[in-house]
Amino acid sequence: MVAAVLQAIADAAGVGCEVRVEERDGAIHAEYVGGEAAALIGHHGQTLDSIQHLAQRVAFKGVSASVEVVVDAGGYRGRRTTALCAMADQAADAAVRDGRAVALEPMGAGERKVVHMHLKERRDVETFSEGEEPSRRLIVAPVAG
Repeated sequence: MVAAVLQAIADAAGVGCEVRVEERDGAIHAEYVGGEAAALIGHHGQTLDSIQHLAQRVAFKGVSASVEVVVDAGGYRGRRTTALCAMADQAADAAVRDGRAVALEPMGAGERKVVHMHLKERRDVETFSEGEEPSRRLIVAPVAG
């Protein structure tokens, strides 16, 4: 069902690509592959996030589903996670070095979660979110010593 929904979205958008779906880690992972798949990513993955939300809602309409649907395009999510972790490390280092909080760019809940989880093990900084969607941003602050 998820594959059919995702393929219909790509076809309606006029994007030539294939959809691959697999179940792992208790979730359904789907990926758009092919030369035009990048057209479905959008700015910082916003279009991909919207497609993921639609796929979750349509695939499990009327059913109480605890299965998460994760949609990727051409490996974007992995590349973005790497970039977010590097950004988080730079912000944490700056916060500790300068002794002040550092605000990251506004980002969606999923991306904020990646940063929160990445910095969770550090004892010298804390993270929290502030603001309202769509301008909600993550703050990295030094822990008072």
